[in-house]
Amino acid sequence: MSKDMKDIVSLCKRRGFIFPASDIYGGLNGFWDYGPLGTELKNNLRDRWWKDMVITPPIGPDGNPIEIVGVDSSIIQNPKCWEASGHVGGFNDPMVDCKASKKRYRADHVVVYQTLEVLEPNICFAFDKDTEEEEVHKRIVKFLKKKGLASTTGHVKFTKTGTLLDYYDPKTLALSEKSNFDISLVLGPDASDVGTLTAPKTFNMMFHTFVGATAGDENKAYLRPETCAGIFLNFKNVVDSSRVKVPFGIAQVGKAFRNEVTPRNFIFRSREFEQMELEWFCAEEDVPMWFDFWVEQRTNFWLSLGLPKESLHFLKVPKDDLAHYSSRTIDVEYKFPFADPDFDELEGIAHRGCFDLTQHQEFSGQKLEYLDPVAQKKFMPHVIEPSTGLTRGVLALLCEAYTVDENRPSGVYMNFTPAMAPKKAAILPLTAKEDHVPTAQKLYMDLREEFVVDLDIKQNIGKRYARQDEIGTPYCFTIDNETATDHSVTVRERNTMSQERIALDKVKDFLREKIKG
Repeated sequence: MSKDMKDIVSLCKRRGFIFPASDIYGGLNGFWDYGPLGTELKNNLRDRWWKDMVITPPIGPDGNPIEIVGVDSSIIQNPKCWEASGHVGGFNDPMVDCKASKKRYRADHVVVYQTLEVLEPNICFAFDKDTEEEEVHKRIVKFLKKKGLASTTGHVKFTKTGTLLDYYDPKTLALSEKSNFDISLVLGPDASDVGTLTAPKTFNMMFHTFVGATAGDENKAYLRPETCAGIFLNFKNVVDSSRVKVPFGIAQVGKAFRNEVTPRNFIFRSREFEQMELEWFCAEEDVPMWFDFWVEQRTNFWLSLGLPKESLHFLKVPKDDLAHYSSRTIDVEYKFPFADPDFDELEGIAHRGCFDLTQHQEFSGQKLEYLDPVAQKKFMPHVIEPSTGLTRGVLALLCEAYTVDENRPSGVYMNFTPAMAPKKAAILPLTAKEDHVPTAQKLYMDLREEFVVDLDIKQNIGKRYARQDEIGTPYCFTIDNETATDHSVTVRERNTMSQERIALDKVKDFLREKIKG
């Protein structure tokens, strides 16, 4: 059964996973707050990534554990670092503005349609790239009828001709020489008449701020658009202060900020987000081996969290679409409901070459070459970067977990793996009777030292089961009339709703085994 993003977003707010930021003020587009359950879910994913990368890093191709250390760098860095990385001059998207709706669109996200009938003038129709074809047809027919250019039958044939950017030179944004395209004859995505769109122009996506008491260009700084820069800036510090030798990695988890013009698809594309990034430093000749190694490791990571292989896709990014610093990139994509039957990016694994260290060496004047202690030679390490969106990972887990089941009172349950579930278990006294609640409280106090558990006393047992299903709690332990006599509890398994009795003093061991497995 297909999943609807509207249902997932609704559950996330209703049950306390994710809220719009500044919700009581109407929100702020592109910003989100994580509620009690969303915070636990995000922390579970973050901590698992950190454990797999830094605390217990993988076994390398030679059979020995590889070496990875962590950093936590400042969100605001010296603005020169963003000149070196190319973000100040090159972190731009081609944008078009609508003078009527006052909205701004990415030119490569606006799809252009033309009717197959000859129209005078030659009107084109622009739509957001995610607009369904039925909606495209309906709007074109409505406009043509309004202008007296279509019959009342509504049988209008049309064809997709590309995006707005396809008509322009992507570097200069000048109209392509071979194009007879006229943007003044385009009906914008949210306009009621043609001629409201401007020609594409560049728009820098970095948020800027000012450091110090005065607000001038000399005090201008930026919120980081990605976390990896702080790793490269600290490469020399880490090498000098830690006993690391190439090949080794530096990992970081943290927030990044991009002034996305069109935030979309819930938390998938937002203006404030979190990344989990590893920069793996190695010799150039070893890049192919390590690249394949990291593709395999990152695939296994997502599979272990419950994302099925058929919902993952590995895109070998075409040469023309590679970032300027990359010679090879594979995007790990997930079949998000808004992309189904296609996929969208979850993680990128890129060979960044030695671009970053070379640039920062040039702009800072500091030597960043690595001295091989064995060969006694200096070289600039190459970098392989598995870059994961933490917030996108949370969204993938939410989408995968969302399971419709009309046979249960809740109508839906969240099928998280026990390790990722925000709550590992719920302790439910069958009633609020004095002989049920104290035992439940005692069990809760015992379990909470090791697990994130919920003590839920109010409402009837069926409603409490339904709530735990909706928040994805894998196990519910019910204290009932028999508990006092046989010292056992009923454990209910979320997915199957099956129940069994286990000894009260075995509950902790039961959870340990289930969560570990």
